Amino acid sequence: MPIYEYECTSCGKNFENMQRITEPPLNSCPFCKGKVKKLVSNCSFQLKGTGWYVTDYGNGKKPEGTSEKLKEKKEEKKEEKKEARKEAKKEATVEKGKDTSTAKEKAVNQ
Repeated sequence: MPIYEYECTSCGKNFENMQRITEPPLNSCPFCKGKVKKLVSNCSFQLKGTGWYVTDYGNGKKPEGTSEKLKEKKEEKKEEKKEARKEAKKEATVEKGKDTSTAKEKAVNQ
């Protein structure tokens, strides 16, 4: 729920009130019951990053380097997969050439 800031015209106190957007604004001061006016104050958050109107949609351009970085990452992943496959093939061929039987199996076979 948003927090709205009010100022009393009678006593001059500033106060905040948490209320729904659909609720009507306050009319009277909770301290002196005088008339209040709604103040406009700064919001406490800022939208940052890509995807917001200011950075992307307003000028019709994509942020610089976005597609290039994605392509580079994809290429790196492909290379890593290729390397992993090569390693797996090497290990498989080495394992085929090794005697994988245990010492007990060797003793029984002799």
